[in-house]
Amino acid sequence: MTGTDPTGTDPTDAADDAPTDGKTLWHGRFAGGPAEELLAYTVSLPYDRRLAPHDIRGSRAHVRGLVRGGLLDGDEAAAVLAALDTVESELAEGRFTFVASDEDIHTAVERRVTELAPAGAKLHTGRSRNDQVATDLRLYAKEALVAVAGRVLGLQAVLRERAVEAGDAYLPGYTHLQRAQPVLLAHHLLAHGWALGRDLDRLLATRDRADVSPLGAGALAGSSLPLDPVGTAEDLGFAAVFDNSLDVTSDRDFVAEALFDLALLGVHLSRIGEEVCLWASDEFGFLRLDDAYSTGSSMMPQKKNPDIAELARGRSGRLIGHLTGLLTTLKGLPLTYNRDLQEDKEPLFDAVDQVVLALGALGGLLATSRFDTAAMQAAADSPYAAATDLAEWLVERGTAFRDAHAIVGEVVRRALDGEATMAELTAAHPALGPDAAALLEPGVSVTRRTTRGGAGPGPVADQLARFDALLARDRARLDA
Repeated sequence: MTGTDPTGTDPTDAADDAPTDGKTLWHGRFAGGPAEELLAYTVSLPYDRRLAPHDIRGSRAHVRGLVRGGLLDGDEAAAVLAALDTVESELAEGRFTFVASDEDIHTAVERRVTELAPAGAKLHTGRSRNDQVATDLRLYAKEALVAVAGRVLGLQAVLRERAVEAGDAYLPGYTHLQRAQPVLLAHHLLAHGWALGRDLDRLLATRDRADVSPLGAGALAGSSLPLDPVGTAEDLGFAAVFDNSLDVTSDRDFVAEALFDLALLGVHLSRIGEEVCLWASDEFGFLRLDDAYSTGSSMMPQKKNPDIAELARGRSGRLIGHLTGLLTTLKGLPLTYNRDLQEDKEPLFDAVDQVVLALGALGGLLATSRFDTAAMQAAADSPYAAATDLAEWLVERGTAFRDAHAIVGEVVRRALDGEATMAELTAAHPALGPDAAALLEPGVSVTRRTTRGGAGPGPVADQLARFDALLARDRARLDA
């Protein structure tokens, strides 16, 4: 079979229609070849070919380390490095031919290098697939986590722009999905932005903890050969070198952490999706979806559906499943490498893919949607939403809060019972009066939030400045 893009997954069995006379990396120990069922069950090539660029990069560094250790001479190294260049081109251009014995991308690359250069037989000197795959996966994770963080920053920028555009528009804030107090729309949008900021911080922190080179650990115990783990780590741009070969060959903490980061990010995207679904409904009427970011019904011509938001909500379960699945796999493993660890890649690759797609789609949806601020404000202008303001007005004049709460609660009950309007009852109440009733006028309540981080105009202006500083700082972190 001809190879496909090594940066993408391919569900096709890489061994289909391939020659069957290839040798495994471990054929010398066995008198006969592997059963077809064994190969079919254990093969990881259909998905781990995504690691090809990282495997080739790691192999180049390993070759240079072998030269420094006197295990390869200059001519041999040049031939192997040239062969690695050829393999890289063949994979990238779809010209690479896989064979049945290619269990994984590591086997396939080494086999092809050896076909191109006899010295390729020395490529695996001092190296095991255990430290090799751990190196590849850490290189991939470092790159992928930064890429996802960049997409997170992009969605934060969309939320920031929409917050600025919102100006002094306000809507009801909710607790228990019941209208509570008015908040500026900008405040609501920035709430999602701050949550995403924590996601970005976690992604970069996990990237830093993944920044340890396993190359040189061998299968589990290091090597008797003069390898150069420090030099290969520096060559590959790792910040640190492993301290314990048993630990580093079996460590998948960084994968579990990445899956947690992506799952929690997915939960935050699900929350945005849930609000989009609510706001775009006729019952709320707060959001009008752009045609390019919504779908229709095959039967009902009037429908416009928020499928992006629904899928962001739905796929969060898939991300949580990836995390719990890997943790379950890891919990019972003794040191060091066990084949169970092959199950680390598919969930990580899929989680990265799904989150990248969700961030792009939700960013487009939010950038192009139209907020119906008139509907928002009409929903927020209920006099009952200013009940807390009445209680605080009484507190400012010396009433204990519990007493103020009871006074206003009684006014609310009488208004709901139909005795009179909330404004009329407030104006007539001996503890309140016309000055207090003025707080019930539309748009007044939201202006009274003055504490840091609150939902009023002053605190939101300050918050926006802090959010801009956060975005600038994180852009600098990503650029670095």
